[in-house]
Amino acid sequence: MKPIPFSVFFAVAFLACAALAPAPHATAAAVPKLKVFTFARDVAPILYGKCATCHHAGEVAPFSLMSYEDARAKAKTIAAVAEQKFMPPWQAVSHAEFSNDRTLTSSQIATLKAWADAGAPAGNLSTAPKPPKFTSDWHIGRPDFVGKPAKAYNVAAEGPDEYRCFIVPTNFSEDRYVTGVELKPGMRKVVHHILVYVDTSGQARKKDGKDGKPGYVSFGGPGIDAAGTLGGWAPGLQPMSMPAGSGMLLPKRADIVLQVHYHKNGKPETDLSEIALKFSSAPVDKKVRWESVGTVFMSIPPGEKRSEVTADIDLATPLTLLDVIPHMHLLGHDMRVTATLPDGSTRELIHVENYDFNWQTRYTYRKPIKLPKGTHLALVAHYDNSTGNPHNPNAPPKAIHFGEQTTDEMCLA
Repeated sequence: MKPIPFSVFFAVAFLACAALAPAPHATAAAVPKLKVFTFARDVAPILYGKCATCHHAGEVAPFSLMSYEDARAKAKTIAAVAEQKFMPPWQAVSHAEFSNDRTLTSSQIATLKAWADAGAPAGNLSTAPKPPKFTSDWHIGRPDFVGKPAKAYNVAAEGPDEYRCFIVPTNFSEDRYVTGVELKPGMRKVVHHILVYVDTSGQARKKDGKDGKPGYVSFGGPGIDAAGTLGGWAPGLQPMSMPAGSGMLLPKRADIVLQVHYHKNGKPETDLSEIALKFSSAPVDKKVRWESVGTVFMSIPPGEKRSEVTADIDLATPLTLLDVIPHMHLLGHDMRVTATLPDGSTRELIHVENYDFNWQTRYTYRKPIKLPKGTHLALVAHYDNSTGNPHNPNAPPKAIHFGEQTTDEMCLA
């Protein structure tokens, strides 16, 4: 076979291209126009609806997305992290069962990419939706109570993690039902998490300041016989709100105990964390409490990429589930919790893939789940203790067990 002369090849290629072009007499209307995505019409509703809660001044996100100028400067970054599904942070494999689902649809992701690729056009900004207003310092709205320890705590630059309990008196003359809880870490750089306990015995007050510093040391629990809990905070965890008719009991004259876990960052820091509460103004006939499934018996071998840990419990009473919070540390990779009902039917309660310790989430069910007495809850989690895990705190990897330090591990839902 003779090779095709270059002149012939070029002519064929040119004709092929010419055939794709519109005929000279075709009108402009005959050529379909590609949609130009603009900030005002297409992008602002996405950013204000899914991103602004964290991306505004004073919040945890590193930059604001409250204006066109803000978004234009980060257009490529926004498109990239949305396409990778790195942002908005959401680790659950969900099927529309969670009311606080932050995920973007495939159409929204495509819109952000097309807008960035087009140079982030503004559109008619006078028609853009107004940015959301964050009029309160608290996401739960105007709180009924704001409390904090009497003194700030100085965190040393180096050393092992610290667990410090601080007293917040309430002095209420009657019982209250808490319907909203929000915690505000004073120094996010060193606060690993906060747990909130209720003390009606006065035991915590007696421990306060005994070592010459605010609060007292307590690993694990609060070191007292707590009368209850009011939730907690961890990076990425949103404030807690109860449905109508539900609440957590805060007995009269109780002390709130904030157990703060500090993870030192190489420089001295000062922390004064706060708690805000909202109380029910209507009758409460459903008491909210915490139930957990997990284990302290865990050993994760070095180099193991998918080390499995399991736990299970049988419910001693019927429960209505409002939400679920999976908790692991730096090696945690995935977790699944399933419920097997007494009739043999099963239901997946949570399935988290690619767990990220820095974005822990309270997954709130759109419709609360009723579980009868005798329901079996089973947890299966996997941990990545290999060199391929960028979050692994040890190089080379070493055996890891349950513990209170950030570099230890936990397995809890």
